[in-house]
Amino acid sequence: MSSSSVYDRLRDLGITLPPLAVPAAAYVPFVRTGNLVFLSGHIARRDGKPWVGQLGREIDTATGKEAARAVAIDLLGTLHAAVGDLNQVARIVKVMSLVNSTPDFTEQHLVTNGCSELLGAVFGDKGTHARSAFGVAQIPLGACVEIELIAQVA
Repeated sequence: MSSSSVYDRLRDLGITLPPLAVPAAAYVPFVRTGNLVFLSGHIARRDGKPWVGQLGREIDTATGKEAARAVAIDLLGTLHAAVGDLNQVARIVKVMSLVNSTPDFTEQHLVTNGCSELLGAVFGDKGTHARSAFGVAQIPLGACVEIELIAQVA
């Protein structure tokens, strides 16, 4: 990947970073310890409201992947607030994805690719990460996807 700025790549992808979201419960949006930044789980949002639904019922895999990509954009906004400059991100270390899904839905990993692929497009090799993707019975506010992230900064 070229040495272009993370912000240039975001612009080329047509992405504007959102402002830091206010937590919906008793937690903080991120914690930085040493050179690691832990981002709290972010739920999928569409038009400013929770992106509600269950994979395998109202939502198909392709739409779930779009929701996971939307979560990644929100995570990038929080990471920017935590670090001040996304060019200081040395590595996306880990992504954990919770997919609100029916008991027989088995494509959580494909849904989560919406997040992982965007992180790769934005950060190149620094965006490749370890990952877990789980199917869960429900997510706060009925959201279809929730994702948390750990990043290493320079």
